[in-house]
Amino acid sequence: MHQEAEVEVEAATPLSRDEIIESLLLASRAMVALAGRTLAELDPDVTLPQSRALIVLASRGPQRVTDIATDLGVAPSTATRMCDRLVRKGLIRRYRSAANRREVRLSLTPSGQSLVRDLAKRRRAELARYVEAIPANAYGHVTSALQSFSSAAGELPERDWWFAAEDGEA
Repeated sequence: MHQEAEVEVEAATPLSRDEIIESLLLASRAMVALAGRTLAELDPDVTLPQSRALIVLASRGPQRVTDIATDLGVAPSTATRMCDRLVRKGLIRRYRSAANRREVRLSLTPSGQSLVRDLAKRRRAELARYVEAIPANAYGHVTSALQSFSSAAGELPERDWWFAAEDGEA
């Protein structure tokens, strides 16, 4: 199924910007495929963009629809329709802010939190199989590069997600 990758780690060989971009494109295709597979296994009725909205809520806490739209890079009307579907599925809920009664916020329901946790567990398990194909001497370089990329993209580690502090897990 997977070929073991031969990776030589040479710190002295600088890569061009285009080579880095090409590597990220390749990795992103693998990650999207992994995300799609794990989501389909758990809930085939939730789309990848919807799962991304759930992860935004999991990582950043309750949000306004406009905040979710900005984070996902979609129009507010698109985010509203997506959130309407997630409300109907029982994965998020709407409520009025106590500080500003005109402001409607969205948060994960317990079912939404459970789905996000289950997705993370399945993705971790699949990623663990891929990591076995990476030579151990490359772990530090891979980890450093991916953490730098994730930080640049504004992603938070699961341990920093808003509901992780509530119950000790993400």
